[in-house]
Amino acid sequence: MTDTQSSSIRALHAALERHKNFHLSMIVGVDGFIDEIIHVVDQRQDFDHFTRVSQIEDLGGRIIKASGLSANFELVVQQTKLGGNGPIFSNALIEYGVRLTYIGAIGQAGVHPVFQPMAEKAAMVYPLCEPGHTDALEFNDGKLMLGKITRLNAITWRRFKEVLGAPPKMASLLGDCRLMGMENWTMIPHMSEIWRGFIEEVFPFMPDAEAKPLAFFDLADPEKRTKEDILEALQLIGLFQKKFEAILGLNEKELYEIAAVLDIESSDLRSAAQAVYDKLGIYCLAVHPVKEAVCCLRGQYFQADGPYCARPVLTTGAGDNFNAGFCLAQALGFSPMNSLLLGVSTSGYYVRHGKSPDIAHMLIFLQNWLAGGV
Repeated sequence: MTDTQSSSIRALHAALERHKNFHLSMIVGVDGFIDEIIHVVDQRQDFDHFTRVSQIEDLGGRIIKASGLSANFELVVQQTKLGGNGPIFSNALIEYGVRLTYIGAIGQAGVHPVFQPMAEKAAMVYPLCEPGHTDALEFNDGKLMLGKITRLNAITWRRFKEVLGAPPKMASLLGDCRLMGMENWTMIPHMSEIWRGFIEEVFPFMPDAEAKPLAFFDLADPEKRTKEDILEALQLIGLFQKKFEAILGLNEKELYEIAAVLDIESSDLRSAAQAVYDKLGIYCLAVHPVKEAVCCLRGQYFQADGPYCARPVLTTGAGDNFNAGFCLAQALGFSPMNSLLLGVSTSGYYVRHGKSPDIAHMLIFLQNWLAGGV
């Protein structure tokens, strides 16, 4: 660890210590999944013991060999948990102490049991429809998310108004909000319609604040959507700048996909991030590769190394935890570097422990990172 990085971590620790008794309200939506965390069996020793396929490439090789033939893959469920970008992002913010309202696919008539612990800690929840389902195949070098999203077709702008009320009521709901998060555009077929509804119907009832609240967007792997759809979504995110400071969060794969959609030719992280940021015209672009994180904010570029974990306990949700840490830091007025560091530290804690940290555990984690103990 360099002296510069050590100094930056100490600065984050001090800032977090000063702000640990914060009072922030946030509103997040709109997806919701039941996640089954799964290991793929490599070899089974007996009924209770097996070794798992540890690398995605190894599974890919077996799938290719099965072409023209057939193959059987045994899947072992390790954990069933709440899932979806919005709920995992929200759960991390709640653990930090945010007063959070969730709107999304967490049940129809009531809250589905898998989301009940989150709902009990949240300030308010608004169920829109039944959750989707994800088989999350975990490997040491990443994960494969196999999603079933048909139920999410029910999330429309009309459904929003049925549950939340007319646009003036929605504007009032947003009045005390420091951050609004709109998660998982890719898997919500009508998300662009919902964003347009906010822009056209709710924005006229919102005052022009001198200190704009934040709006965080996660496209969530848009590769399967058309170029036209993605361009429309990016345009809508830009329009949120009228009432919010818009933040777009991407992983490295998504960054290069968005760059290609915007006809940007770049093969390195920094130039791609800066070029995408310049074209979008938003407050902030945050990108989280596996071993580091970068952001472009108010025209400047920042980079922070993370506490890389070679053998994670859980990777599904790591990006959402980065986003939660980054957004919390931004909401608290932290510097871009401190925001990046809280993002990578929140993610680093999560992949090691399989759960999100609270403030106390994060302060200890930062101390251990400084001491070389993570």
